[in-house]
Formats: sequence, C-alpha cells, structure tokens
Amino acid sequence: MNNITIIGSGNIGLSLARGLVDKAYCHAEEITLTRRNLKSLSEEAAKGFKVSDNNKAAIYDADVIVLAVLPQQLKKVLDEISAAIVPEKQIVVSVISGVTCADIRRELGDHVQVIRVMPNTAIAIGQSMTCIASDNAAEEQLERVTRMFETVGLVVTINEDLMTSATALCACGIAFFLRSIRAASQGGVEIGFHAHDALKMAVQTAKGAADLLLQTQSHPEREIDKVTSPKGCTIAGLNEMEHNGFSSAFIKGIKLSALKAGELYHD
Repeated sequence: MNNITIIGSGNIGLSLARGLVDKAYCHAEEITLTRRNLKSLSEEAAKGFKVSDNNKAAIYDADVIVLAVLPQQLKKVLDEISAAIVPEKQIVVSVISGVTCADIRRELGDHVQVIRVMPNTAIAIGQSMTCIASDNAAEEQLERVTRMFETVGLVVTINEDLMTSATALCACGIAFFLRSIRAASQGGVEIGFHAHDALKMAVQTAKGAADLLLQTQSHPEREIDKVTSPKGCTIAGLNEMEHNGFSSAFIKGIKLSALKAGELYHD
C-alpha cells in the first residue's frame, strides 16, 4: 500500500492526486484529500478518493503526508496533526512557499523526516517543473517523493538554500513566460494579425522553442544562431529588445521574486 494524505486540496494538491492516479502510481482509494468544505471535494469522492475535514484523523493510515495549505494556515494545521505523527512510519512533504524543513520540524519534532517540494501551476496538465530538497530525509524517501512528482512533470533535486530561488525561476517563472507570450501576441496584432490568431501563433512558437531545447538538449544561443543571419530581421529584433532591457528586466524580476519568496512565511 502507498497511502497518501494531502492536506489542503487546492489546485496543487488536487493536481498531484489526479496525476498519481492517472500515471498509475497508486489508486484513488489510497489517497485521502482534506479540506474544510467537503462539498468542494464531491467530484473527487465520486472518483474514489477518500475525503475528510479532519486533518488529524486523515493522517492516521498515511505513509506520506503532503502539506498543501496556504502559509498562513500552516501553523494551525501543524498544531492539529503534531500529536498524531509517527516519525518512524511517516514522511512529511511540504509544497508551501517560503517554509523550510526546519520550520516544520520545529512544530512536529526533530525526528520527523521532511521533504520540501516546489512545483508550479503546470502541474495541472502534468508539465510541472518541480524542485525537491531536504536536510534530513533518507535517500529512499527522496527517491520515493521524486517518483511521486515525476507523475506530474520533471523533477530536480537541489540544496534547500536554493528553494526560494527555485520558487522565483520555476513557480513565479510561469507568469514571466506567460507575460512574454502575451507581449508577443500583442506585437503580432500590431503588425497585422487578429488577436486570436496572434495568440495562437505566439503560444505555439513559444512551445516549439521550449520543446526544441528539451528534446535536443541544445543551448538557447546555439538555436538563436541558427535563426540570425547577417543584417537579418531576427538579429535586428533581438538587438532592439536588448537595447530596451529585455534580458536585464527578466533577470531583475527573477531576483526580486526570489527575495520576496524568502519572506512569505515569516511575514
């Protein structure tokens, strides 16, 4: 059995649950979903997931406990489950921004194995870029959690001190790339396309660029060189963007997001 309890069944929690079942990692009946309002989990209950509004009771049979609540709700949740945790049997996985493994152990006890996980919203379509880290979990538990999150995208293991950086690059980064796609579509409208066509063209072009790098393991500049001919239109456009701070603005945005991500829980 692979019993998993997901505390806080919002977008990330539900996407993970669906991914685990869709990729045959486990069965729906092996996953317990908790939420204060059980009516919002009626669809999941009909699909065979267990549902509960009692966090303490929900972790009783769990091998893996996933914390997927908002940062401001965490203290209350940890207070509820602390007396019921069995450190020898259970592992705690946190997907909460800005919360360290040490923050969680401070409430649950030093012997609890905690793994910190940062997916992004593409988890909803099984395309998350997920980073995981821990300062005390056994290698077999890290491998177990890696397999779990590979059901919903790619996984990279990093040092925990890079977790806020991962939040900025991968979680906030979704918004940054979406905004760049939106800007490209607006440019398309300005040069003559209807809005819906321009957006479709920008989205597919962005997807093609990303897949090109993923599938060929190439470097962006190598692929850029293939498109930029002497005195050509591509290099003219690229240089105009750079003169107006495109790369610099992107880098500065990522740096500021990383700074803010480190303050979320403690603020």
